[in-house]
Amino acid sequence: MGALDEPLTKLVGDRTAKVLADSLKLRTVGDLLHHYPRRYVERGQLTSLDELEIDEHVTVLARIEKVTLIPFRGRKGDRLEVVVTDGRSRLSLVFFNQGWRQKELKAGAQGLFAGKVGVFNRTRQLVSPDYQLLDEDAGSDAAQQFAGRLIPVYGASAQMPSWKLSICIETALTKHLGDVGEPLPAELRERHDLIPLPEALELIHRPRSHADRERAQSRLRWDEAFVLQVALAQRRAAESALPAVPRKARAGGLLDAFDARLPFTLTEGQQQVSAEIAADLASEHPMHRLLQGEVGSGKTLVALRAMLAVVDAGGQAVLLAPTEVLAQQHHRSIVEMMGDLAEGGMLGGSDLGTRVVLLTGSMGVPARRQALLDMACGDAGIAIGTHALIEDKVQFQDLGLVVVDEQHRFGVEQRDALRAKGEQPPHLLVMTATPIPRTVAMTVFGDLETSVLDQLPAGRSPISTHVVPAVEKPNFLTRAWERVREEVGKGHQAYVVCPRIGDEEPAAEPKKKRRASEEDLEDVADLGAGSDERRPPLSVVETAEMLVKGPLSGLRVEILHGRLAPEAKDDVMRRFAAGEVDVLVATTVIEVGVNVPNSTVMVIMDADRFGVSQLHQLRGRVGRGSAAGLCLLVTDMPAASAARARLDAVAGTLDGFELSRIDLEQRREGDVLGQAQSGVKSSLKVLSVLEDEEVIVTARAEATRLVAEDPELAAHPELRTALESLLDEDRAAYMEKG
Repeated sequence: MGALDEPLTKLVGDRTAKVLADSLKLRTVGDLLHHYPRRYVERGQLTSLDELEIDEHVTVLARIEKVTLIPFRGRKGDRLEVVVTDGRSRLSLVFFNQGWRQKELKAGAQGLFAGKVGVFNRTRQLVSPDYQLLDEDAGSDAAQQFAGRLIPVYGASAQMPSWKLSICIETALTKHLGDVGEPLPAELRERHDLIPLPEALELIHRPRSHADRERAQSRLRWDEAFVLQVALAQRRAAESALPAVPRKARAGGLLDAFDARLPFTLTEGQQQVSAEIAADLASEHPMHRLLQGEVGSGKTLVALRAMLAVVDAGGQAVLLAPTEVLAQQHHRSIVEMMGDLAEGGMLGGSDLGTRVVLLTGSMGVPARRQALLDMACGDAGIAIGTHALIEDKVQFQDLGLVVVDEQHRFGVEQRDALRAKGEQPPHLLVMTATPIPRTVAMTVFGDLETSVLDQLPAGRSPISTHVVPAVEKPNFLTRAWERVREEVGKGHQAYVVCPRIGDEEPAAEPKKKRRASEEDLEDVADLGAGSDERRPPLSVVETAEMLVKGPLSGLRVEILHGRLAPEAKDDVMRRFAAGEVDVLVATTVIEVGVNVPNSTVMVIMDADRFGVSQLHQLRGRVGRGSAAGLCLLVTDMPAASAARARLDAVAGTLDGFELSRIDLEQRREGDVLGQAQSGVKSSLKVLSVLEDEEVIVTARAEATRLVAEDPELAAHPELRTALESLLDEDRAAYMEKG
């Protein structure tokens, strides 16, 4: 075990080590050295208090403006109130029964104050914060430490404020900086003018200037980008070495028959992506491709053509969907598109056809048994389903292609279990309905070849989007319901989307961790800081009842959500698709895949509680036919709020790739990267996948070249060690399974 792998108990003692492990997940010397400052402040430069968020643990640099000791009325004790300022804003510090602190907390003193931001009487405050005064006599250690240099402010916790963490890191630097290895090859560092890693770690924690900090961050960005890209390059190399059965469509076969029946011409983008996929399928190594594109760009059609090509070549294809509603919708639309080609071997079916079966966990025993039999004997060339497809009893005669829809909703183990059902590794096509910026795709899905569909098929109508400020302008909401009635009067249909189901579901449920199930996928956006002061999110059940009794009385209104019985869900969707329902009040269960061209208007209630990309996906359910689509984003949030700015961004563009950048900037990319990489915390601390495109692109090229020359990294032991550190047990399992 190297010195950097030593537990922190040897460095800082048992008690402090336990706090570091429990509150910040820092367990080794290496963890501590790689816990970088979140920001820096300069002595004499007061920290802005404007943007402190409720419930956030913060460390602020401020000057004491006023100190007041207030005795309690009618009982013993007192409250010490200290007002600090950065010259623009103020923050209250409150200490109970600690009047003695008046002696050191004096007006004019400057210090670091750390605690959890709360609110009392509409005033932000820190209760009993930790603090360290900086205006002490020149001989004090603290003044010497902070004088004349940037002060690092670390991501901290209530038990471990930033300056205490700084002392621990200082100890680690003093004792172990010489033990730090060098993962980047010397020639690479020289080519890109990068300083050695030990120097970078010292400068990131002990910068004397902003230039020092920038040099350190430049090097550390490269470490993160390069090590991750090496891992992905190794995986690409391993995938390309695996054997696979080539699956090439035959002339005059099922795919040709299907294409001949299409009532429209494929877009140029669909033709190009289909050609890329066809070339992959014809290879002797498994395809490993990501298919992404705009809402309504025709990804499902491209995937279906790939599945038909595999059936042409004698194999079977499976489409894995995250919810029963989506699986049923895929099955219904694919059967409709194929017609008698989906009835192979059945009375009235085409001689060129195959069977398309559906398998979900709630199917009746006879239908389930028949579907399993059709898959096992090979009669079903295409199987569509949910997690039920992964069960051990599900077998295929010759599985050639796995298509995963909305892959971010599946665990790696689930996807791997399905791929393992092929005698040789089947080809893999991963679809996502959320457009991903190029650099994010290269970082998150760097082991996949990427295809992008950015053209909408002919006949798709534009969607206009408007924000409806329900509190500021209640007449706008009234007009929204009038617009719904007008569209229904023209023979069209409408969606009303709510963030909550409402069947006795606790209002706080979004923040609870529960067993993953279909209704969990109907995400409620994080309510954000101070959410306890807001009313509960609007629910499907309550909203539908209000609409039936009020503004939409007389219309045929139905509800749809994940907790309905499967038969009820399917019945509602069938009747809505058939035009027998005017207004569908639903959760985000309709977010992807649902295709009802007659739907022209969508009203999203509490729209500020959804993410930007999620709103973009939802509005993609309207305007799918010849009539124009309308999406109305209803919110109670004030005009100057960040939430309204998000909604204005959605209303301002239909460019999903631009919206995905906005979404990632607001959600913090680590949330996305952590989930996509392995389901654990993101390893990226300095690298920004949105801003550091040049580094990522160059690091990918360098990593590919190095892995081609030295696949096992035999000549690069320190890089191998860094890779092992990145790929802990969970990450390693992820990388191996794909």
